[in-house]
Amino acid sequence: MPTDRPTAAELVEAVREFLTDHVAPNVEGQLAFHTRVAVNALAIVERTMAEGGAMDASELARLKALLHHRDGDLGALNGVLVQAIRGGYMDDKRGEVLGHLRQTAADKLALANPRYLTPRG
Repeated sequence: MPTDRPTAAELVEAVREFLTDHVAPNVEGQLAFHTRVAVNALAIVERTMAEGGAMDASELARLKALLHHRDGDLGALNGVLVQAIRGGYMDDKRGEVLGHLRQTAADKLALANPRYLTPRG
């Protein structure tokens, strides 16, 4: 990966900040809505660049452990897990499977919108 500055993460952050600080306060209606959507999309990209690789690695490690250290990428091993669940082969590992699925869902929510994980009181 290139080490020149600005980094890809810095560029995405700069665009998001520009939209937030300079565009959003000066637009209305549909353009304001689309600006908020763009800001949210850029925030997702920032979180994915910062945390997505570690989350993928963690998911892959959990899948390999569940599937007896079978080799494969995330897509392939998720497919194997689906077939194993459908076939009833994971019934004796229900707690482990649910733990894996909960963590995977939490990671996806953390990337999409971390506020979704905060309990409302």
